[in-house]
Amino acid sequence: MSRAIVIAGVASGTGKTTVATGLMAALCRRGTSVAPFKVGPDYIDPGYHALATGRPGRNLDPVLVGEHRVPALFRHGLAGAEVAVVEGVMGLFDGRIGPAGEPAGGLVADGSTAHVARLIGAPVLLVVDCRGQSRSLAALLHGFATFRPGTRLAGVVLNQVGSPRHEQVLRDACAEVGLPVLGALPRRDELAVPSRHLGLVTAAEHGVAATSAVDAMAELVARHVELDAVLAAASVPPAGGPAWDAATEIAAETAAGAPGPGGRPVGPGRPVVAIAGGTAFSFGYAEHAELLTAAGAEVALFDPLRAERLPAGAAGLVLPGGFPEEHGARLAANAGLRAEVAALAGAGAPVHAECGGLLYLVSELDGHPMCGVLPGVGRMTRQLRLGYRDAVAISASPLFEPGQRVTGHEFHRTEVTPAAGSTDTGGGPAWQWAVQGTPAGPEGFVWGGVHASYLHTHPAGQPGAVARFVAHCAEFAAGRTDPAGSGPVSGSADPVGVPGR
Repeated sequence: MSRAIVIAGVASGTGKTTVATGLMAALCRRGTSVAPFKVGPDYIDPGYHALATGRPGRNLDPVLVGEHRVPALFRHGLAGAEVAVVEGVMGLFDGRIGPAGEPAGGLVADGSTAHVARLIGAPVLLVVDCRGQSRSLAALLHGFATFRPGTRLAGVVLNQVGSPRHEQVLRDACAEVGLPVLGALPRRDELAVPSRHLGLVTAAEHGVAATSAVDAMAELVARHVELDAVLAAASVPPAGGPAWDAATEIAAETAAGAPGPGGRPVGPGRPVVAIAGGTAFSFGYAEHAELLTAAGAEVALFDPLRAERLPAGAAGLVLPGGFPEEHGARLAANAGLRAEVAALAGAGAPVHAECGGLLYLVSELDGHPMCGVLPGVGRMTRQLRLGYRDAVAISASPLFEPGQRVTGHEFHRTEVTPAAGSTDTGGGPAWQWAVQGTPAGPEGFVWGGVHASYLHTHPAGQPGAVARFVAHCAEFAAGRTDPAGSGPVSGSADPVGVPGR
């Protein structure tokens, strides 16, 4: 029977990614099948989890998908594995903060690691950076153990231990509050995983070095963490409902009349939906492709840094987030693909672009020409825009009707000028939202079949939008002028020009 444990930290930077990823890899190398998870909207850590386990890294985020879906999504990702290792986010009790500074979820902040641990019924292994403390650790652990009833601490992993004497004092402190020590990692230089403006460099970009980093984490954890004790501390999740299933979600939306074009339910047909990936566009959720397939699409992956053409017969396009700002020159050099993207969008095909995908569609990015589908210029800035956003759709698109409400996540240091579409360019803005209770201006672009924005959404939280998108793709495929369906329909005479001029 499958078991589960959550790896949490007392704060950001305590080493939970090293412990969680290393634990996943070390267990797998002993022959234990591990299902990897990450709390929150993070896209980078799941890439390393996938390297460690050979399974898709999945996210558990009650803010983006609704807490009622988290246990079902957890059971879906756990299927066929012996143990689930869930990496937390920030500190154990850190989550979404309301406008007045209070936790948004009441006793347990929405989206915190403690919140998710409670939802899936799993105990917590707490990672503590022990530099600069000894017996005071007992007071810290006492606080974490008693702060919120219902949060089960299974034990502690001591990190950055300075000496055998230091380790013994720390172990004695843990014993004072009745928490077992399941591992003690010695003080060391940071493992060789480079970082940049939004966190670690993605596993897709880091390549062979990323695999080496995971190997180092596995060796460190296997040597200094009691793997059998961790497995013994993991618990069997409580019995619940069925696992999340993409086909069931889409069927429910269809039965409820999830609108396709013109308000019709999703119909038959398998339009090809191209999804960008590779090192520049790696910010996606595994459930997205599963939902697209369940809704009737044939999913075709391509890498905008390498592919010379869009996948054959593409009738829709998904451009996820990532780091196009790190690859501007190479994206610009692939002029043929940029022209095809612009032609497909210009022909009216549905296009769903988020964050990095938005940057790919504007006229230029840090001086490099992009696809020119949207009238904007992107550039790097020093300002980090980060946080959950409660958004309202303003313009009708292949994904949303005006007035629909979603919760998404904003996470970028770039900006696009102008920040939103307008009637002057033949379209309109995508969203209106508030930041910490203060209304922000309109954001994003809706133009033809294009919906592009900085807002990241989780498709599992919006299955109706996925069904609607595929229905629009099917309608586009059925009405296209290319009878063979062998490639994108030709667009404007100036395929990389800005529409609306």
